[in-house]
Amino acid sequence: MTVTANAQFGVPNLLKYDKKPFHFGFTLGYNQFDYMISSKPDLAEYDSLMMINTHSMSGFSLGIVTNVRLGKYFDLRFIPGLSFGDRYINYTIRYSSGTEIVTGKNVESVYLDIPLLLKYKSSRMLNNVRAYVVAGGQYTFDMISAKKKKAPDNGEVVLKLNPHDVQAQVGVGFDFYCTYFKFSTELKMSFGFLNMLVPEDNMYATSVTGLKAKNLQISFIFE
Repeated sequence: MTVTANAQFGVPNLLKYDKKPFHFGFTLGYNQFDYMISSKPDLAEYDSLMMINTHSMSGFSLGIVTNVRLGKYFDLRFIPGLSFGDRYINYTIRYSSGTEIVTGKNVESVYLDIPLLLKYKSSRMLNNVRAYVVAGGQYTFDMISAKKKKAPDNGEVVLKLNPHDVQAQVGVGFDFYCTYFKFSTELKMSFGFLNMLVPEDNMYATSVTGLKAKNLQISFIFE
C-alpha cells in the first residue's frame, strides 16, 4: 500500500499564518522562583549561624502575547504578564546546647513582568511543528515587595527586598500548528542582574552579600 507524505505527517495547517505581520494570544505558565545567594565567606562573627541556602517554591504566571514578524525566521515578542510565587531563605542556626534548627524567611512575590524577546524559529518539521529559541530581557516589579513592610508585633525579623529588577532571559520551545490556532510549549530561564536585598542591621541581612533572582518557567502559549 502506498502511503503519501501528507498521510504520514498530516496536512499542513495555517499555511498563511507566518506571513501575517502581527499575532496575538495568551500564555499560562508554571514557574519556580529562586535566588542566587552569596553569603559572607566567614560566618564565624555570627556565632551560631552555620549555613545559608535557598529553597524554591512552585507558582504560576499568565500573560498577553504580542508577536511582530521580523522575517522568515525571526519574530519580536512582547509578553507582559503577572507571575505569582514564593521562595524561602533558610538559615541553619546551632545553639550552645548543640541543637541545630533551620529558620526560614518566606519571600512572597507578585511580579509585573515586562519582557521583550527575540525569537528565532526553524523551518516547519513534519508540516506542523517548528522548534525555536528565544532570548532577551525583562523588567520586573514586585507589587507586594517587603521593602516597606514593618516587623510584626512578635518581633520577628522581616527580610526586606527591593521591588525592581532587570533580568536576562533565554529559552527553547516548540510551535504546533493546529487547525484553528497555534499552540506552543516553552521552557525559559531568567537571571537577575540586581542585588534585591535591602541592607539592614540584623543577622539575616548582614550575613548575605548578594541576592539575585533565578527563575524557571514552563509556558503554554495559545496564539
